[in-house]
Amino acid sequence: MGTDSTIEVTTVSRENIGEDKLRADETHEGEVAAVSHVRTPQKVNLRALDHDELVAFMAELGEPSFRAKQVEDWILKKNVRSFDDMTNLSKALRAKLSERASLGGVTLATKQESEDGTRKYLLKFADGVSVECVGMPSKDRLSVCVSTQAGCAMGCLFCATGKSGFKRNLTPAEIYDQVAFVAEDFGHRATSVVLMGQGEPFANYDNTLEAMRLLNSPDGLGIGARHITVSTSGLVPQIRSFSHEPEQFCLAVSLHSARQELRNELMPGVRKHSLKRLHDAMADYVNRTKRRPTYEYAMIAGVNDTEEDLTALIDFTKGTLCHVNLIRLNELPGSRFKTSSEEKIERFKKVLTAYGVETTVRESRGNDIDAACGQLRQRRG
Repeated sequence: MGTDSTIEVTTVSRENIGEDKLRADETHEGEVAAVSHVRTPQKVNLRALDHDELVAFMAELGEPSFRAKQVEDWILKKNVRSFDDMTNLSKALRAKLSERASLGGVTLATKQESEDGTRKYLLKFADGVSVECVGMPSKDRLSVCVSTQAGCAMGCLFCATGKSGFKRNLTPAEIYDQVAFVAEDFGHRATSVVLMGQGEPFANYDNTLEAMRLLNSPDGLGIGARHITVSTSGLVPQIRSFSHEPEQFCLAVSLHSARQELRNELMPGVRKHSLKRLHDAMADYVNRTKRRPTYEYAMIAGVNDTEEDLTALIDFTKGTLCHVNLIRLNELPGSRFKTSSEEKIERFKKVLTAYGVETTVRESRGNDIDAACGQLRQRRG
């Protein structure tokens, strides 16, 4: 019995040892698995930081606050793509920045050039989302049209952008970087910016305004406020907010019809913002800012170019401080909408002018590469 007991104890001991080893192996395997799933800390995108955040980041690196201004100059004014280009920083600091941070920015997916010198770009961000922007040179000037959203949710029937759907808002840095990229490609500073590309800027109000301020800042591209124009389809609360902003930025409103029923059909995204509310908000904007807003009006044959439409447009604009910009509709493949005749366009201009409404016909740029108003749709080539 004693012998049997010894054997039994020995057997149990061996089994326990096996179980303990098994547990140890399992624990080790679990630790290995856990280690294998540890991700490298994501680098800080310096372009996405405002000045105070950049100062705080430099403090984390043990650097004085003035380093933030040096880095901002390289990023915002010189649009550098590598930390090695920041030659007034020590090699040690450049190494730390390379390890802990990234420069974000955009990469070029495609570029097209029009016969008139206009260039359209499809630019891609770090997360794979892409947008289109346009550079329009004219003698010693360069105007840049940028996007504020990837896609658009407004659903205007005559615009290509919304047909691709809405993806996301752009950050201030992503809006700014479009201008910086285009200016660098042309080798010429941007003299004016229109936020009229993909998206509804006032549906991304805070980021759009921050980008405009950065474009205007002497620490950024230093573009005059009166040379920066934001275009909205008519979001009334944001127009009222914009009228209180201190900068002298310019405002354009996509009107396209001064008849409520027709505007609801053409621009379903702003149905809840009635023409009456829009008219009142614009009157308040003019009263507060003393600036002349622009109404964009795409001329669509047989749709919004009738005498009834002209009368409605006169009623909406006469006696107010405004500018009407008549646009030859840029036709889209497969669309039932066609541009109005030159005779209709000229009649609108003549009659509006006679009623004291400042009116011009916009020169269309980049039609041959789908870079004109309403044509941006993130298509390659």
